[in-house]
Amino acid sequence: MCVPVCTQKMAADLGRRNFLRSAAGLATVAALAGCAPVSATPPAGTAAAARSMPHSHSFSRIFDLTHTLAPSFPTFGGDPQLALETVVTLANDGYNLYRWLLNEHTGTHMDAPFHFSEGLTADQIPVEDLMGPLAVVDIRAKAEGNPDAQLTPDDLLAWESQHGPLPEGAIVAMNSGWDAFVGDERFRNADGDGGMHFPGFHIEAIELLLGERSVKGIFVDTLSLDFGQSPDFAVHYRWLPANRWGIECVANLGQLPASGAIAIVGGPKIAGATGGPSRILALG
Repeated sequence: MCVPVCTQKMAADLGRRNFLRSAAGLATVAALAGCAPVSATPPAGTAAAARSMPHSHSFSRIFDLTHTLAPSFPTFGGDPQLALETVVTLANDGYNLYRWLLNEHTGTHMDAPFHFSEGLTADQIPVEDLMGPLAVVDIRAKAEGNPDAQLTPDDLLAWESQHGPLPEGAIVAMNSGWDAFVGDERFRNADGDGGMHFPGFHIEAIELLLGERSVKGIFVDTLSLDFGQSPDFAVHYRWLPANRWGIECVANLGQLPASGAIAIVGGPKIAGATGGPSRILALG
């Protein structure tokens, strides 16, 4: 519970922000400071969201699961996918402005259904489907011994044996520890023939999630939902056409509890986009 002094201090510090002009806004900021539980109430009429989200969720920390994106960020094809062109500068024009040349699928980014199907584009994904209880499935030990490791149904069942059934409307994250390699060649882990070696979801795990669980999206801390040696992008071609989304190149999953956190996906809202760089947060 936030004492009056805490509330007054936050209001004074952040009073210029519009959302503090209402009691609801102040309550939200108090919750973000760890002073009160957050109420996760879906918009009226979203029955599915109401079933899949808890009515309240207390948390003490906000986790940033997003890598900083720069032109040097490793890419699937190996070539840079971001360039920044200076348009104006503070010294010459009174403000700074860049023009971006950007591939949608670089950095921590979303694969929308439309990326591999005629399904939803990034802007069409319902906002209630971009938030849900997060299940972090740890395959680090397996990936350390085998860079071609995959998250399998056995890994999902082992998680459930410890933490209970996957929650309704869950978001399932593969934690392979690969985010630690993002600054060097090990992230792509290409062999002499150019083939990459990094973990991903196994198609049988995807079939389990689609057929027997209620899951909104999946996270991977590698360059692809499929493992690096995949010959056919089987996971992409099965998961995305089911109007599910995925996030690739997620960071900091090792800081999260295996269960109990809430994921928030700040996906791109660009008309017709197949995906794009996204800000991924977790409340835990």
